[in-house]
Amino acid sequence: MANRVIEKFKALERSKQKGFIAYIAAGDPDFEVTRNLVIEFDRIGVDIVELGVPFSDPLADGVVNQRAAERALKRGATLRKVLATVRKIREVSEIPIILFTYFNPLHHMGVEQFVAEAHDCGVDGALVLDLPPEESGEYKPLMDMKGLCTVYLLAPTSTDERIDLISRHSTGFIYYVSREGVTGFQERLAGGVVSMVAKIRTRSGSPVAVGFGISTPQLASEAAAYADAVVVGSAIVKKIEECGDSPEIVQKVSPFVAALVKAVKGRK
Repeated sequence: MANRVIEKFKALERSKQKGFIAYIAAGDPDFEVTRNLVIEFDRIGVDIVELGVPFSDPLADGVVNQRAAERALKRGATLRKVLATVRKIREVSEIPIILFTYFNPLHHMGVEQFVAEAHDCGVDGALVLDLPPEESGEYKPLMDMKGLCTVYLLAPTSTDERIDLISRHSTGFIYYVSREGVTGFQERLAGGVVSMVAKIRTRSGSPVAVGFGISTPQLASEAAAYADAVVVGSAIVKKIEECGDSPEIVQKVSPFVAALVKAVKGRK
């Protein structure tokens, strides 16, 4: 079966549209809500979902995503439960799903077992934040064998040599971190983003998704003008957090995400 992420970007290119990628922390506030949110995101036009695997010692997550991971872990979230949730999503939805994780949970499960189970459950790829290409010797070939995308990060400080290295190893798309630091919120896009994304696209030929700090429809629209896709995470996770344990989380979060989708797609 063709990889859903790769096919999605091909479809976006054919239709001359930009992609919208939504990040949520899996298991926050519980896995049933996670499943229902992803299904709703599919319905309202989200192109790809990043599911954050809760981890106790994150490096790149800002305070909002850290709190979400803590809530999920306190309620018993594990990598296996994340994978089981993807399997349940696949009963009703074919939306592309990327896992956003750190290497420790994969190492604990066993890299080979993780890749096999991720493939069997319907995961389309992973972004392992603390696993650079230089240390992906076991992981990357296994992912390639199963047809799963390996997504890597580039940052404002990335050199031309780094861009070339990441371009050779990334499949699906390249995730460009629009600012230095951790995930969170910003009022305007960092300077130099436009030129950096243009350089990456020229040197790699791969789709480039821009994220970290994009929190409003206006910023999402601005980023979509020059990127192939826009990633919004903390702003959505914040909306989920504000709902607490409300039984209407999906109904409350959906309009905000729908507005982001419309901004990226250029619809009024």
